Amino acid sequence: MTIRSPDISVVIPVFNEADNLRPLAARLVPALEGAGVTFEAIFVDDGSHDESLDELRALCAAEPRFRALSFSRNFGKEVAIAAGLDHARGRAAVIMDSDLQHPPEVIAQFVEKWREGYKNVYGQRADRATDPKMRTVFTELFYHVLEKFGDVSLPSGAGDFRLLDRQAVDALLSMRERARFNKGLYAWIGFKSIGVPFEVESRASGQSKFNFARLVRFALDGLMSFSSIPLKVWTWVGLAISGFALTMAAYYFVRTMLFGVDTPGFPSLIVSIAFFSGVQLISLGVLGEYIARIFNEVKGRPLYLVAEEVGGGETGASGTIEPRDDG
Repeated sequence: MTIRSPDISVVIPVFNEADNLRPLAARLVPALEGAGVTFEAIFVDDGSHDESLDELRALCAAEPRFRALSFSRNFGKEVAIAAGLDHARGRAAVIMDSDLQHPPEVIAQFVEKWREGYKNVYGQRADRATDPKMRTVFTELFYHVLEKFGDVSLPSGAGDFRLLDRQAVDALLSMRERARFNKGLYAWIGFKSIGVPFEVESRASGQSKFNFARLVRFALDGLMSFSSIPLKVWTWVGLAISGFALTMAAYYFVRTMLFGVDTPGFPSLIVSIAFFSGVQLISLGVLGEYIARIFNEVKGRPLYLVAEEVGGGETGASGTIEPRDDG
């Protein structure tokens, strides 16, 4: 029997969010039904170590409009979103987090803008009050650098929380790169876009999975995926150092001709060697980052491996989600 395509597919990456899944489902279903759309929800378990998969099995058994994919290991949030979009059947897709920081009630506003003809409707954070201060500073610095030197312009406050029309989804899925920076990809595909302001809620339970090291790696992926400035900057550094060296050579040549040869200074020689060696190693490191990305792309491995698929009932059916008994 052919399953009719829903209006909306909601893609939700999950990583160790067992305590948040039932509260999310309890708000998601009424929000989507209130928006007047048929829907499906696709949860992507990104190799969770807690009871997230068990919770998803229970939710999918209770609600036929829910489906779940479980990865064989952790592949990262960006890849989990790509997997959810691969399996989305809707005429549009909504991407949101599973920690309830993205309010499901905002989806109705996304749908309204979509019906007006917008194909890329993104949630626009009103502020970053829920983020640590240092994270906010580094985030703003990163977006400033990407705006100035990158190939795309990212809307202020925009993230993964958004609705994409089927045409935009297909465009996004045509790009199978492994070092994915989805925020840049959303901007790169273009299409008629508009922002919908929303207030970021506090996490319902648990802590953010993005520590400082992962955020730095994520920022490097974004900068190197949409800018060649890390390579170009070393051309300018090399030219500046070469110019400085030629200037110093001319200075010492004139000084030697006028005053004779001085005794060479050992400390200055060691400092110069160490400095230029550091510059060379840093430039090789930047070059190595780009080569590593090329190497990962040419290997041609799949973006992800699915260990289990859960659910898949008919779109349009309904069920009751019972609250979990923690007693």
